[in-house]
Amino acid sequence: MNCEEYRQALTADPAWTDETGHAAACAGCQAYTRKLQSLNLEIARAMQIEVPALAMPDLPDIDAARVTTLPARRRSWAPLWFAVAATVVLAASISLRMSGLFVTYDTLAEEVLAHLDHEPASLRVTEVPVSDDRLQRALPANVAVFDRDRALVTYANPCIINGHRVPHLVIQGQYGPVTILLMPEERVAESIPLEGDSVRGMIVPVGNGSIAIIADRDEPLDPLRRNVIESITWTT
Repeated sequence: MNCEEYRQALTADPAWTDETGHAAACAGCQAYTRKLQSLNLEIARAMQIEVPALAMPDLPDIDAARVTTLPARRRSWAPLWFAVAATVVLAASISLRMSGLFVTYDTLAEEVLAHLDHEPASLRVTEVPVSDDRLQRALPANVAVFDRDRALVTYANPCIINGHRVPHLVIQGQYGPVTILLMPEERVAESIPLEGDSVRGMIVPVGNGSIAIIADRDEPLDPLRRNVIESITWTT
């Protein structure tokens, strides 16, 4: 079981039990599990609506002959629907905050570096390549073609950068995983350096778009940049 399969199963059923032992060996999925459990707790607290006990006032003695029966009133479901709506809004707000979808950044470089924090499971050292089907879903043929003979692609997922859907790939470098973001709609005039806490990289202009490359600080960037550029052919 890989990270994507684990997270899909856990999201579909938070009570699901991982019998494969994947999470025990994956720090990224352990962190994802904790976030999902925290979200479920917040939803559960929001659903705990205290309803006061029903108390009927004492009624005076009334002559039954003078009592007029009123038609039954339909029960109002408004309070319940308001509670459900509030819970849905809370869950959506927490999910969006976790994903960082509506967080704004001053520069493209800041957004690219921040994006790495949203998918820590992508940065795995592995020799298992993604399937052709997975790569095609992340990198449609009408966007670009990646030469798989030039690099081992171990992660592929469509992501959102600056409001655009971009292919997020990871290849294996000399010193660990290397993140590649293909951004055909982000034109840059020149290379933009990227500096993170433990990573570095660049956004390089390629054709009418650009490619972000982020790697370990020990990874040689120049040969990596040449290899990536030669591996990509824009088709958009």
